[in-house]
Amino acid sequence: MHVANVEALRRSLARLEVRPSYVLTDGFPVDGLEVPGLAMWKGDRVAACISAASVIAKVTRDRIMTDLHETYPVYDFATHKGYITSAHSAALTEHGPCEIHRRRFVNVRRAEGETQEEAMLREVEAMEAAR
Repeated sequence: MHVANVEALRRSLARLEVRPSYVLTDGFPVDGLEVPGLAMWKGDRVAACISAASVIAKVTRDRIMTDLHETYPVYDFATHKGYITSAHSAALTEHGPCEIHRRRFVNVRRAEGETQEEAMLREVEAMEAAR
């Protein structure tokens, strides 16, 4: 997941019309941004701009999930926004994952029939590949 987040940050910066002169990141340094930056541990607690970006990202994600509810009503995304709740787990068990479910998450893979041992092996392989 971290690798995908870093790549998304790089792509987002590359698409900006106005290039920032400095970048703050929440918790981890990001190489290859072509601008100076600072990683701030718990940045959303200590920097208003990081906190605001976190709120904007969450609200945007929630709106996307609410819209996806129209296409996939059996999962009730409008209520839980894709976060793992007992209702979401029950829907995954009953209907299986749909194409928007991220196979990166263990609960989604289990709903597809992957065993706990297979899930653990996949996690280890993913961590090794990320190194």
